[in-house]
Amino acid sequence: MNRVGVIGYGYWGPNLVRNFQEAPEATVQVVCDKDPARLAVAQKRYPHLRLTRDAQDVFRDAAVDLVAVMTPISTHFDLAKAALEAGKHVLVAKPLTMSLDQAERLVALAEKHRRMLAVDHTFVYAPAVRTLREIVRRGDLGEIYYYDSTRVNLGLIQHDVNVIWDLAAHDVSILDFLFDDRPVSVAARGVSHVGAHETLAYLFVQFAGMLVAHIHVNWLAPQKVRMVLVGGSRKMIVYDDNEPSEKLKVYDRGVLLGKAVDRDTTLVQYRTGDMLAPQIPTTEALRIECEHLLDCIRQGTTPLTGGAHAVNVVRMLEAAQQSIRQGGQEVRL
Repeated sequence: MNRVGVIGYGYWGPNLVRNFQEAPEATVQVVCDKDPARLAVAQKRYPHLRLTRDAQDVFRDAAVDLVAVMTPISTHFDLAKAALEAGKHVLVAKPLTMSLDQAERLVALAEKHRRMLAVDHTFVYAPAVRTLREIVRRGDLGEIYYYDSTRVNLGLIQHDVNVIWDLAAHDVSILDFLFDDRPVSVAARGVSHVGAHETLAYLFVQFAGMLVAHIHVNWLAPQKVRMVLVGGSRKMIVYDDNEPSEKLKVYDRGVLLGKAVDRDTTLVQYRTGDMLAPQIPTTEALRIECEHLLDCIRQGTTPLTGGAHAVNVVRMLEAAQQSIRQGGQEVRL
């Protein structure tokens, strides 16, 4: 039985507490938050939990095996570092840190202490994304041409990071999970309409082969859109996370180049076939994630969203931020 300490009972912390409490091989030992009102909410729902406003109480608790850090990104490095040095396994809210240097230092520290370090990139565990990965890996789409994402909504505007570190982190983690090809460069443009941080941004990612990725993120949209298009030489996929049932739709559609008419003209044929909506399990992604992490602790294996994955995501986000500062110039990875 793994005993979990959760630091941060704000937006996402309650979801972690619920899923770890319901996992058969875990129990939540202590919840920490600086806000007494948030602790009162936790106390009302889980009267048996030990509560504290001091994170050091969590690190000093010898009964705690796993510490979940669900706090603002600016606090991730110090809290995760302290947890690892206390001999705890650590799960950190996405993304891991605010810089590549900090991310690499945490990975090295976890290896030194032989402890699991994982990041809460929940979409990697989403059944729709896992099914999408199976389709891509089987080669059903043929050669992959592009990944095109729109991830917009009205808020939640963060005060310590911009929209790239908040929303684009989801797509960057999905890219790292889906494809074996490695990105070679990123270019980004962003605009700040409210406050000091960019509220709207566009990222263009070039991979080593044919694959390119385009990511549009926005905190100031009137509707919530979570749409991803993946196009290949054989088939194409629409992934709409807002769809209650048919989240994935596989289209047997594409373009074929025919015979050349002359030096400057080639006939183009459009193929329009059937659409297939594969059945997607309805299991909550966070439930899958929590059970996976507990299995990794028990078996001593590396989680899907472990250190290497976390570093890849932070590297991309940091490069995108650098590109924005340089007016959209391409940054090599």
